[in-house]
Amino acid sequence: MRTQKTCFAGFPTPLQRMPRLSQALAGPRLFVKRDDMTDLAFGGNKSRKLEFLFADAKNKGADVVISTGAVQSNCACMVASAARRLGMKPVLVLVGKEPAVYDGNLLLDKLLSAEIHFIDGYGPHVEDLMNRLAEECRAKGHNPYIIPVGASTPSTVPGYALAMEELVNQFHGIREKIDYVVCACGTGGTQAGLIFGNKLLDVKAKILGASVFASKIDASRTVTQLVNSSAKLLDVDLSIVPEKVSVFDDYIKEGYGILNSEVTDALKIVAETEGILLDPIYTGKAMAMLIDLIHKDYFKKGDNVVFFHTGGLPALFLYRNKLSRA
Repeated sequence: MRTQKTCFAGFPTPLQRMPRLSQALAGPRLFVKRDDMTDLAFGGNKSRKLEFLFADAKNKGADVVISTGAVQSNCACMVASAARRLGMKPVLVLVGKEPAVYDGNLLLDKLLSAEIHFIDGYGPHVEDLMNRLAEECRAKGHNPYIIPVGASTPSTVPGYALAMEELVNQFHGIREKIDYVVCACGTGGTQAGLIFGNKLLDVKAKILGASVFASKIDASRTVTQLVNSSAKLLDVDLSIVPEKVSVFDDYIKEGYGILNSEVTDALKIVAETEGILLDPIYTGKAMAMLIDLIHKDYFKKGDNVVFFHTGGLPALFLYRNKLSRA
């Protein structure tokens, strides 16, 4: 399973207990895996995936990397950071309108001197633009490499399988077992990798995903496809079916990136009890799900529940008006 990768992130990331949050919620034993502390831009889960893609880019002699995401994409920002670290030029196709003021990840993209192209809406035209930009780069004598949205491909699934191995080793160190792992689910690669590692290592933990935009049906199919395609790519005898993927779409609520009272409360209670900051788009919704499941007695009192902090903190500043009134 150890396919070729470059090293960005300084693993293992810390595993921390959250006893005050557990007490405040009268819930199970809570832990947080601090993947927000990876070493690209402001940190986040994409480091584990980009290690594989940038190794491939280097092997193919790329000097330009083209990627896409929302205007405030954490992944796109980390692509730009990784590209600069390896001496490559970052080109970003960002979905949404160019704001009057650059803030959050977009400000970081600017500081990283990424070439930025804004485009309306997701669809085939996004990939068309990336391909067209790649052709323009080739015409100028460059060798471009395209990274898809979210960096979620079968070749990057091992990133979070290795994260699961890392987590298992950390729990062995404290002589505890893992009962549940909770993460946000966007493009599906993080949950897919955790499931892959969980099955490969025969851990028997339950992996729970909080979808941030896709329906349960669509998200579970995406995760399944990533797991099975990665297993085929790596020649590993492993497969899953969508019905066995535990992903919840109940917490999308008003929509992607829309801050509601449940997410605001989740951000505040984690900050107040543990001094840990979450982001309002991904980890905030995943924590809102975890808190709701605790209130619904989904977990047993003695369960060990690990929350994956996948980063995205620059987005906090985009919600300054709402959060300052919370």
